[in-house]
Amino acid sequence: MSPSSIGPNRDWLFIWWAAGKLRLTLHLDAQTWESERETSIVRIRGRALQPACRQREKKLALDSSIEILDLRHFAAPALRAVLEAEGELWEQRLHWDYRASARLLMQYLDNHMLPGFAAVKAGQVLGYVFCVYEETKAVIGDVFALPRTGGEASASLGSAQGAEQTLLRHLLELLLNSPHVDRIESQLLLHPSGRFSSDFSTARFEIFRRLFLVQPLQGRWSAPHPELPGNLEIRPWRETDLAAAARLICESYSGHPDSLINDQYRSINGSMRFLNNIVHYAGCGSFSPQASHVIVERGSRDLVALVLGSRVSPQSGHLTQVCVHPDYRREGLARLMLNVAAFHFMRLGATEISLTVTEANSGAIRLYEDEGYVCAHTFDAAVWQR
Repeated sequence: MSPSSIGPNRDWLFIWWAAGKLRLTLHLDAQTWESERETSIVRIRGRALQPACRQREKKLALDSSIEILDLRHFAAPALRAVLEAEGELWEQRLHWDYRASARLLMQYLDNHMLPGFAAVKAGQVLGYVFCVYEETKAVIGDVFALPRTGGEASASLGSAQGAEQTLLRHLLELLLNSPHVDRIESQLLLHPSGRFSSDFSTARFEIFRRLFLVQPLQGRWSAPHPELPGNLEIRPWRETDLAAAARLICESYSGHPDSLINDQYRSINGSMRFLNNIVHYAGCGSFSPQASHVIVERGSRDLVALVLGSRVSPQSGHLTQVCVHPDYRREGLARLMLNVAAFHFMRLGATEISLTVTEANSGAIRLYEDEGYVCAHTFDAAVWQR
C-alpha cells in the first residue's frame, strides 16, 4: 500500500499477492529454479559455497529426523495442516481471511510448480518457504512452520521460529548463489519485526521496519463532505483508470525511499503490474471498487490522487494504495481519501480498516494517527541488490 500524500508505499506481498504475482510469474520459474539449484557456485563474504544442487540431494538433518527438501516434491494434502495453522494466525494477528490464498497455493503445490523448501519429519511437512521470480528479481513469498510441542525438537529446530529461520536460510543461500538473480525483495507481513533481521543482515539485505495500522470504523455513519478546489473533482474508481493510475503511482514514488522496497513503483509498467495484481487478481484480498476513489483535475482529466481498498475479511478492509501527486500535496487530499474509503467500507459492513506504512515515513504516520489509526503490528521489509 502506499501511504498517502506524504509518500507512497507498497503493501506488497502478503502472499495475497500470490494471486496476481504467482499467476504472472510461476510459469517462468521452473527452468530458472532448476538452473539455480544445479549450477550456482558463488562466494559470499569471501566464503566459497557449495553448488546449490547438493541441497536437493543431501537431506540436511536439523535434528535426528528433520529434513529440508524441495517443496515441489509435495502436493497440497501434505501441507494442508500447515496452511490451516497459518490461516488461524493470520486471523488472530491481522484479522485477515487466509483461505483464498491457501487455496491458490494448494493449486500450485498440486502442479508441483512452487519453488521453495519444506521442513519434513517422519513424512510430515512441518513448515515451508517459497519464492517467485519476476525476470531477474526474486520475491520471497512466505515462510511458516507449525508450532512444536515441548521436548520433541533439538535446540536447532526447537520451535516454529527455529524451523522458519532454517527454511529461510536455505532459500536465501539458494537465491544469493544464483547468477540469474540480481534483486531479492521480502515483506513477511505475518512475522513481527526483528524475527528474521539477523538472517537478512548477515546476507547483507537492507531492512526497513514497517507498521501495520488499524482504525475502528464505529461511528463513521456521516458521509464525508469534500471541499475541493474548483479545478478538482472526486469520483469512484473506474476500470479505465488503470493507465492513469499507473502514471500517478510512478510519479508519486519518484525520489521516495519506499521505492527502495518495491521497485515496481519506479516505472509505469511496474506500477501497472502492481495495479493488475490488486484490481484483477485479488493481489491483496478482494478488490472493493465501492471503497476506491480518484480525484481528477477537471481541465486535463489527469488523476491527482487515489485510494484503493480491498476486503481482506468480513470485518476488515485494507487500503492497498493511497497516493497524491507531488504537485497537489498538503491540500488535504490524502485525509479526504482516507475518510471516503473508511465511510464506504463501513457501509459495506466492515468494522475496521487497515494499512501499512514504513516507519521512516513520519509525516504519513502523523496523518494516520490523527485520523485514529493505531499500530497493531510491526514487520520488516528486506531488500538485496547485486
